[in-house]
Amino acid sequence: MPEGDSVFRLARRLDRQLAGRTVAHTDLRHPRLATRSVTGRSVLGHDTHGKHLLTRFSGAGDAPPVTLHSHLRMDGEWSVTRPGKRLPARLMHEVRLVLRLDDDRTVWGLRLHDLDLVPTREEARLVGRLGPDPLREDWDAAEAERRLRADPDVPLVSALLDQRRVAGLGNLWANELAFLTGVSPWTRVGDVDVGRLVERAATMLWHSATVDGAYQVTTGSSRRGEDHWVTGRRRQGCLRCGGPVRVVAEVPGDAANRRTWWCPHCQPGPGPEARVAASR
Repeated sequence: MPEGDSVFRLARRLDRQLAGRTVAHTDLRHPRLATRSVTGRSVLGHDTHGKHLLTRFSGAGDAPPVTLHSHLRMDGEWSVTRPGKRLPARLMHEVRLVLRLDDDRTVWGLRLHDLDLVPTREEARLVGRLGPDPLREDWDAAEAERRLRADPDVPLVSALLDQRRVAGLGNLWANELAFLTGVSPWTRVGDVDVGRLVERAATMLWHSATVDGAYQVTTGSSRRGEDHWVTGRRRQGCLRCGGPVRVVAEVPGDAANRRTWWCPHCQPGPGPEARVAASR
């Protein structure tokens, strides 16, 4: 599932494939960007902030460098095809951008959300509201702790999902971090060791993003069926105690209350009835 580590890994792959190449043709299939172009600009590289991807291009003549911002949400995808190759026809209605490079390869953006093209110096307009990101060089653990402690009554899982507090933690990490903390997902964030929580979250996200074979493995074992403690384990049971794992559906349209898995035996505390407070 696309989370901060997913987008970080995508950025590194796109750097390897695109950095230094010049755009020969631009087709941005978004109403707001239909007349915009990055043709003639070189790809400088990619950066991320949480789940947001920033593709940076060089200046062109007197025009300053620009950044193409995109968000994958749950289904976004980038693909690069070899010269003369196209995506299957069945996918063409999902294409939101096409960039043909100077070596005749083509970059395709499918189901991309929140597309924007801004001067690079104005990136903060798009991502400045986000909290500290463990995968960025400017990661500030103390600031992340401060933001998580700012509203101690918010349920733990909702605090972790709030990208304004810590950027890059999605539903998988929120569920698994609640399990590893040993409390119910709806425990008040003020009742846990926030410093330890931030340290663990940062270590796990970095490990997932940068270590081969460790992508979104939260247990230390990448063996099929052993990679998560509770997430997706309603049928198999808790990986630690073997007891039943419960799951509650998301609240539609409420980013603070996503689908949640937990083990009542290993995670004592309030149940999902406590999550109503997160929607206020």
